[in-house]
Amino acid sequence: MKNFVLRGNLCTSRTRNCFQWVPHGYLVCEEGRSAGMFAELPERFADYPLQDWGDCLILPGLVDLHIHAPQYAFRGTGMDLELLEWLNERAFPEEERYADLEYAREAYGIFAENMKASATTRACIFATRHRQATELLMDLMEATGLGTMVGKVNMDRNCPDGLREGTEESLQETERWLEEIEGRYERTEPILTPRFIPACSDAVMRGLGRLQRDSGLPVQSHLSENQEEAAWVRELCPWAGCYGEAYEGFGLFGGDGQRTVMAHCVWPTAEETALLRARGVFVAHCPQSNTNLCSGIAPVREYLDMGVRVGLGTDVAAGCGESIFRAMADAVQVSKLRFKLAEGAGRPLTLEEAFFLGTKGGGAFFGKVGSLEAGYEMDAVVVDDRGLARPGGLTLRERLERVVYLSGPEHIRAKYVRGREIFVR
Repeated sequence: MKNFVLRGNLCTSRTRNCFQWVPHGYLVCEEGRSAGMFAELPERFADYPLQDWGDCLILPGLVDLHIHAPQYAFRGTGMDLELLEWLNERAFPEEERYADLEYAREAYGIFAENMKASATTRACIFATRHRQATELLMDLMEATGLGTMVGKVNMDRNCPDGLREGTEESLQETERWLEEIEGRYERTEPILTPRFIPACSDAVMRGLGRLQRDSGLPVQSHLSENQEEAAWVRELCPWAGCYGEAYEGFGLFGGDGQRTVMAHCVWPTAEETALLRARGVFVAHCPQSNTNLCSGIAPVREYLDMGVRVGLGTDVAAGCGESIFRAMADAVQVSKLRFKLAEGAGRPLTLEEAFFLGTKGGGAFFGKVGSLEAGYEMDAVVVDDRGLARPGGLTLRERLERVVYLSGPEHIRAKYVRGREIFVR
């Protein structure tokens, strides 16, 4: 349907500190975009088909700025390891298996179906270095109807032989991948994906920088996740004043209209935080992953107060699942720990702020996405929270908070991306 109306309890983030509620209101979709939220349906929309969801909550679709599709198969294991050990013992051996397209088809099929069933409508996704398996993942994500960016990973050093590309091969395979998918998808976009600086030589990083300038493609990678990792980057790039400056030196750190998202950003220097803000780089805050791998707690309060752009990521499989609702809850919880344990840390995140990060904050990476406000692309989820009820009833805000902390895929009744119905249950 191009034009239709949804009725229910509407909620969206007006700002990062403020919800906008329209109880039992009307959300109008015109040509894939929101035409606004209304307490009473304007006459000019009276002929549009109406889906009445009764007392359900209608929310913006959730946005995942960082998830690893090939790691989905082993989520929930290896959680007693730290980052670099976890990569070598768990992540890298699993990712080597995606050279086998039959394995990739089965594993990516599970990932795609579970992403479709979730509340997520947009996602930035890491694949592996395997070109054919990456194209297969893109085919599967396109079929879900979600709006995603998928990246073929580049790795030519400091990784297992089964994942290590030759330097020229890495760049050539990336260019071939882009040629083969050109014009193929409506909802699935490519994103340049150097895994992180320790796994990419200077030559590969320079080549990706040239490719970015020529193509205008967005960029995703990892930044300052772990103290040991950050120290490693200082050894590899002694010319850079900080980890972020190393990416900038290769032309892969935002600015000049380049969309860049960096996952984690747990241990920034003051210089790096200033650079994130100046270059408009998005931070993908991954609280569950950072806890599971003992990486630390990102200074999200400081980022928000300084004007750094922040969204949420699940970071499967260091994070255990694809729920951005869970990421919202985790973001609040770890901010409380940082408030108590880190000297000078700012106040904990609120529900309003966490919800903003998982919708409008992260959605801005995709454009006018992540809100039900007029002019935004019409991504929405209908949540039936009757199974979370309690005696005496709840306010709408209390109901939303319980959805954030307690809901699962079974509570999602319907989902829409760019005004297109993904499913109705």
